[in-house]
Amino acid sequence: MLRISLKALACALSLSVAGLVQAEPIIIKFAHVVADNTPKGQGALLFKKLAEERLPDKVQVEVYPNSSLFGDGKEMEALLLGDVHMLAPSLAKFEHYAKAIQIYDLPFLFDDLAAADRFQSSPEGKALLTSMEDKNITGLAYWHNGTKQMSANKALREPSDARGLKFRVQASRVLEEQFKIVRANPRKMSFAEVYQGLQTGVVNGTENTWSNYESQKVHEVQKYITQSDHGLIDYMVITNTKFWRGLPDDVRSELAQIMDEVTIEVNRQADELNQKAKRTIAESGKSEIIELTSAQRAQWREAMRPVWKKFEDEIGVDLIKAAEAANQL
Repeated sequence: MLRISLKALACALSLSVAGLVQAEPIIIKFAHVVADNTPKGQGALLFKKLAEERLPDKVQVEVYPNSSLFGDGKEMEALLLGDVHMLAPSLAKFEHYAKAIQIYDLPFLFDDLAAADRFQSSPEGKALLTSMEDKNITGLAYWHNGTKQMSANKALREPSDARGLKFRVQASRVLEEQFKIVRANPRKMSFAEVYQGLQTGVVNGTENTWSNYESQKVHEVQKYITQSDHGLIDYMVITNTKFWRGLPDDVRSELAQIMDEVTIEVNRQADELNQKAKRTIAESGKSEIIELTSAQRAQWREAMRPVWKKFEDEIGVDLIKAAEAANQL
């Protein structure tokens, strides 16, 4: 009897070990709404490459670009339901989850991307990554896309030029107010609908980075692009908190390390990709690029600066001061 039991136990252990060896890899669905040849698109592909190289048979990353799995309006819900595991939404998408993150939509807050880097690396910037965990959202990293430019079928040189125009904006109250304050009409619209909206005249203008203009061919349906550098389009790479905490410790630790490495590369490439896209747009001759004088840019900054005051109670005066301080080297 004892012999049979030991034999049965050995057999069971053998099957158990075999099952562990043959275990299916953890599937990580990484969805985003832009093209592969943008900073975000390149970052997602590099994350997949490194994760599968360093965690063979343990992790499989599936990347879904161009809203091919979920679009702007559905991706956050999908993350919370566990239908997708990683996203990299624009920072403008988080106002319903953490009011303080609206700081990144304030116009003319950062002088340049280096200042944004300094703030995001500060204790205040890092704290925003974990500010939504009570809502099952964990931030893993900030990824740059670049600074925003304004475009329209009318030349935008002074704030008064925007009056009466319909501008596509992301679903952000700060960005809506940004255009209302110069007497323009903001219209919320998903990223995937922007080209058609501009082509058909549903909206007259928009704001975005050079790489997003070029990759989505928006410059083909906009006569003018003003280099305003008035805001930041960055992404927060996020994951479902329960999913992230449920990963084996060694897998989670390695993925976090990979994300840090990918972030450095994404941010390094961002400026290069945007400058290349700007050259492509200029060479196409389809959209005139307007370079603002320092006086003209100061006019835009002065016109939009009251937006800061309007949202300071929600964002926090001290947080805004910390961001401003990042402009000082």
